[in-house]
Amino acid sequence: MKHVLSILDFTKEDAARILQRAVRMKAEKHRSELLAGKNVVLIFEKSSTRTRISFEVGVRQLGGQSLLMTPAESQLGRNEPLKDTARVLSRYADGLVVRTFGQDVLETLVEYGSIPVINALTDRYHPCQVMSDVLTMYERTPKLENVRVAWIGDGNNMAHSFINAAARFPFSLILACPEGYRPDSEILEHARSEGANIKLTDDPREAAAGANYINTDVWASMGQEQEQKQREAAFAGYCVNRELMELAAPDCRFLHCLPAHRGEEVTEEVFEGSASVVFDQAENRLYMQKAIMEWVFV
Repeated sequence: MKHVLSILDFTKEDAARILQRAVRMKAEKHRSELLAGKNVVLIFEKSSTRTRISFEVGVRQLGGQSLLMTPAESQLGRNEPLKDTARVLSRYADGLVVRTFGQDVLETLVEYGSIPVINALTDRYHPCQVMSDVLTMYERTPKLENVRVAWIGDGNNMAHSFINAAARFPFSLILACPEGYRPDSEILEHARSEGANIKLTDDPREAAAGANYINTDVWASMGQEQEQKQREAAFAGYCVNRELMELAAPDCRFLHCLPAHRGEEVTEEVFEGSASVVFDQAENRLYMQKAIMEWVFV
């Protein structure tokens, strides 16, 4: 049985095949009956637009049915032991897509359940988003070994998944994160031990210099709203603006997983500018997630 808790659940060969499959699925406007007769439960403890809709549409385009489960509408909100939920849902459904806080939630669902689990976001990783971002880059620069990716901002779940992706794809990665907001050192060192070309700095200008893609995220993610003012102070100078973009390679593109806070992590000028491919990224969630689900269920 296959699970996707992080990008590291794919071998390099798996990751390359899934990328190529997503490319073909997009070109073909792919539909299939792979999930015919199957029910996939979406457990969403965090609100969502792109992740929820792209997974729901993806499941249907593969011939299956999806059911949404939230704390407000289930026993999750009444503290039923998660291991009990895992065992019950395994008797009703064929797979789980989970958007939650702790990575341990996914690990418990895997340990006590008997159906595949796909990570639709945790505080630690966001693998389906970053795999979609790799697809977005590949469409423009298929020789990923020549690609330099800059991450500017918080060393969060997106940064962690980009680090993992650098251990599976041949692009180079430089992360600019302020002191106190750097990515997990174990995640970073593990990726480097697998050959990833990754550099860490606290200077956004150094990260932007010569980059082919500049990527960022909100400064305060869901559950961190009370830290907004503190984070605004810590990330002063980390806004992706025209000056940073001008330091990058001439064909540099701007990436953002959305939703974006214009005027904080990115200016309106950059977000709406010709270098921005954020809505192509959002579209690619559908194709990449179908490719991932095919890998899981075949």
